[in-house]
Amino acid sequence: MAENKRDYYEVLGVSKDASADDIKKAYRKGAMKYHPDRNPGDKEAEAKFKEIGEAYEVLSDTEKRARYDQYGFAGVDPNFAAGQGGYGGGFGGFGDFGDLGDIFGEFFGGGSRSRGSAQSAPRRGENVMARLELTFEEAAFGCEKEVTTQRIENCAACNGTGSADGVIETCSQCRGTGQVRTVQNFMGMQMQSSTTCPACSGRGKIIKNPCNTCRGKGKVRKTNRIKVKVPAGVDAGQSVRVRGEGCVGSNGGVNGDLLVEILIKRHPIFTRQGSDVLCEVPISFAQAALGGKIQVPTLDGKVEFDLPEGTQTGKEFVLREKGIPEVGNTRRRGSHRFTVVVETPTRLTKEQKDLLRQFDGSMEAGGNPKIKKFFDNLKDFFD
Repeated sequence: MAENKRDYYEVLGVSKDASADDIKKAYRKGAMKYHPDRNPGDKEAEAKFKEIGEAYEVLSDTEKRARYDQYGFAGVDPNFAAGQGGYGGGFGGFGDFGDLGDIFGEFFGGGSRSRGSAQSAPRRGENVMARLELTFEEAAFGCEKEVTTQRIENCAACNGTGSADGVIETCSQCRGTGQVRTVQNFMGMQMQSSTTCPACSGRGKIIKNPCNTCRGKGKVRKTNRIKVKVPAGVDAGQSVRVRGEGCVGSNGGVNGDLLVEILIKRHPIFTRQGSDVLCEVPISFAQAALGGKIQVPTLDGKVEFDLPEGTQTGKEFVLREKGIPEVGNTRRRGSHRFTVVVETPTRLTKEQKDLLRQFDGSMEAGGNPKIKKFFDNLKDFFD
């Protein structure tokens, strides 16, 4: 669970503005100190070695580091937005960690198998991000929209092989592993390590006649328009996931997903608080004093409401089940909460002013309880 994890910068002992070189140096130091070969049978050292590997796997990747800095563990959790591979939890499996395998191989020589096998292992495609702006009503009741995205797809010209004629040869130098072994002396010990094969650049395959469309990569970037079903009740900042509409996977791996971040336009009348809709309804002084029927705007249209006599400005009233449907449960809706605001009349005629003065003079004691209480308190204060 993310709540049980330490901050990745804390794990490596670096600041949040540390450079890529500082992060790499910190990982090397920690990996050397806690490697299981140097701490046989030490479960605590093994756990720290795994923790350091996990932290480096995120912070050494520019994109993952940016997501982690913005969203924390949720930004790099495989269940939240999984990309290619992920931390496997084992100290031997460094094949999916980019240059983690290189560093591991430099010191301990165990990276060739996992790195080589990773070349042909199925890899999930990267997720694609997009934004979609909705009206207040579209977000409340759901809708279907199209978004424009760019994603990586298999090249149609070569069927994703990268070869113009379909001929792909196994690299003779690394024999398809993508790695070549070297022997180095380290601290008086002879250590075997693996490096990327220079002949095939780590692919394990040689394409002598590359496809002109994708230039031998087997993949191209393409713009698409994807239909997105937005559920009722979605709120600003939430994301709608469309399975399989991200970048294509490698070696038979599944496609990534499309994650659509929701933006909502400002509404001229309504605001939102969870599944409740809020608004202000202006009323006249006479309506506030006498009460009566008023028209209240809601998402379902105008509703006639019986305003009680003597309503004060700022009074809130609630209309049940007139708010926004709950996500995943359209039968349950929030409330519509409206606040009345008494509007003081302006630009009165002389006749209207005289009538108001007569009205004010005719008020009996107790007609304005708040005013009476204020002056009673004022008198008590000075006395």
